[in-house]
Amino acid sequence: MGNEVYTGIDIGGTSVKLAFITEQGEILAKWEIPTDVRHNGANIVNDIAESIKTNKNESDTLMGAGVGAPGFIEMETGFIYHAVNIGWRDYPLKDELEKALGVVVRIDNDANLAALGEKWKGAGDGTNEELFVTLGTGVGGGIITRGQILHGVGGMGGEIGHITSVKEGGSLCNCGKHGCLETVSSATGMVRLMNEKLKEGRDSTVDSILSESLTTKDIFEAAKKGDTVAKEVITEAIDHLGYAIANLANTLNPAKIVIGGGVSKAGEDLLTPLRHVFKQYALPRVAEQAEIKLAHLGNDAGIYGAVWLAIQAVENKQK
Repeated sequence: MGNEVYTGIDIGGTSVKLAFITEQGEILAKWEIPTDVRHNGANIVNDIAESIKTNKNESDTLMGAGVGAPGFIEMETGFIYHAVNIGWRDYPLKDELEKALGVVVRIDNDANLAALGEKWKGAGDGTNEELFVTLGTGVGGGIITRGQILHGVGGMGGEIGHITSVKEGGSLCNCGKHGCLETVSSATGMVRLMNEKLKEGRDSTVDSILSESLTTKDIFEAAKKGDTVAKEVITEAIDHLGYAIANLANTLNPAKIVIGGGVSKAGEDLLTPLRHVFKQYALPRVAEQAEIKLAHLGNDAGIYGAVWLAIQAVENKQK
């Protein structure tokens, strides 16, 4: 006898990650297909549906699908207003996928789904109160309260990366504002800070590395070896991050603060100073109740979160 399965779909600019996962959270299969961005992404839904049909065991029953999609999403309708990397504009992704797959489909943005995935099967340990922060090219975030993602009135809830951190003279952010947290605490932000200090003629061991290929790994490694400039960059980035997270925690009182994304690979070199800054700015009771942890699920977090959403949708439908 076959399994009841859910499919998790994570749509990126270059590839679509797919998986079949059971209601208990066991991954039965995982694969990816290229994202066909031709004709403003007109073939993507069909490609996904065909791939799911091809990979599904005949004896298994597909119950529902959850999707992580880039861009601005209308949560209730699953409507994509604009996904720059793909070419979708005013695209009814939820409706199109439901027609193609014949099951309930739920959609959310990738950071929110990663937050849900970590809550369900990762570092969140099943908590209903979680603050999720992902430090990569940008700073993404997801806020879970009472077990649900906080969306706000227009789906913009949880945009942690766009908290203003540098009030005056801050760098321009991709969102059009200046001085966002993303400009100082993301991988891109840290590399920019390092390059600025090197251009000022500061003496650093990192100087020999070409600025174009500089990574946060280089910066953390140089700091470990005692490089003063690298230490300054890390201190600055973590100070902004800890301050922002502490203020969010004072407002939300989470049980878990989960840190993911490429920069989190620094592990305790990131967490130890972050916990220190966090305690400095958080209410003592809030700090006691919040555990700061590294994300566990890596690139699979969004797939798990998508399936969790789909399971909730099916359960609500059956009530």
